Amino acid sequence: MSKLMLIDASPYIFRAYYSIPDSMRDSEGKPCNAIYGFLNFIFQIINQAKPEFIAIAFDDKLSSSFRNEMYPEYKQHREPVPEELSAQFPMCLYSAETLGLPVFMQANYEADDLIGTLASKFRHHNQEIWIVSSDKDLTQLVQAGDTFWDFARNRQLDEKGVEAQFGVRPDQIVDYLGLMGDAVDNIPGVPGIGPKTASALLQHFDSLENVYAKINEVLALKIRGAKGVKAKLEDNKEQAFLSQKLARIATDAPINPTLESLACRPVRSDALEEMFDYLNFGSALRTRFAHLEMI
Repeated sequence: MSKLMLIDASPYIFRAYYSIPDSMRDSEGKPCNAIYGFLNFIFQIINQAKPEFIAIAFDDKLSSSFRNEMYPEYKQHREPVPEELSAQFPMCLYSAETLGLPVFMQANYEADDLIGTLASKFRHHNQEIWIVSSDKDLTQLVQAGDTFWDFARNRQLDEKGVEAQFGVRPDQIVDYLGLMGDAVDNIPGVPGIGPKTASALLQHFDSLENVYAKINEVLALKIRGAKGVKAKLEDNKEQAFLSQKLARIATDAPINPTLESLACRPVRSDALEEMFDYLNFGSALRTRFAHLEMI
């Protein structure tokens, strides 16, 4: 069985920007620390995992998607991306393309949705699906045989691992987020319901729909403040279902690659060397590239 690795680019670009000094500058004196860190991450993960097929998903916009049409406040509380970071995103994408790696970016869809669409399309093509991200939302995609890989924390979760980590199955993650919300994405959830209560509710009721279909049973549960929990659920029913909808990753984004197109293409060596020279990258990164076993 071959391995299809689906990489969520943004978390690793952000991580590189904030962990590598911005004293690293290109030929024009602009910061290039995020690009360096992103490439280093790509080289590491290819060498460790050796996937036969790969796709790297980028966000077209970090603060706008079809979810904002449903809920304008979605992600709107986030601090603006620093200009010195946002300016490096195009070069990160270009660097991946120069390496011959298949990249995906789609207006109005987030990288999560592109990964969800690719996972759904190729899961039954005799593939091991590996989802590489630090975003817990993507754990909802994990099915039998899949792996969620939080690379920076060196944490790999299968179906059972997701359940052990969050107290709910992967297919319940959207209901879990519908109940407790997600402060990172400004998904409201039900105010006053945290992860423990959300997990307890779903362990008993199985789904958000059943929570509301059998809401009187909440009073009999052995959870702290059951009466108050029931009242919060009743007062925020519409918001809970909206949050569930916001948290659900799309699997029908308008992309339709073949599996063969997700194999690495030849490296554009001249363009890569020119890019390395422009970015003032030294021998360390060039040596890591030279030892890539998949390319």
